[in-house]
Amino acid sequence: MEILQWIFFIIIIAFVVNFFLPTKGVSNITAKEAKDKFAEKDVQFVDVRTPGEYKANHQKKFANVPLAHLSKRTGELDKNKEVVVICQSGMRSAKAAKMLKKQGFEKISNVKGGMNAWV
Repeated sequence: MEILQWIFFIIIIAFVVNFFLPTKGVSNITAKEAKDKFAEKDVQFVDVRTPGEYKANHQKKFANVPLAHLSKRTGELDKNKEVVVICQSGMRSAKAAKMLKKQGFEKISNVKGGMNAWV
């Protein structure tokens, strides 16, 4: 019985580590670094918050593609261009970055702290 407990424990630890570690190939950037990217041509900006959150406060360069719809709307994005994702705190955008990576996007940046960090 003890072996089963250890296996279960190892599976739980692996899941937690996988969930919280940054996704390979995804950069975590500051709000200032995201602002600096506004001058670049080959960058796409995606805000994955709900339409209500987006409407209440957003940056003009960011297109609103709610996280719940992102997997169906990735065709609207160019896989050859960098994608900068943002949400309110950085958690949903981290999930969005992981999703984009799995769908073949190569250059993805997640804004640490999300809109909460935007000054």
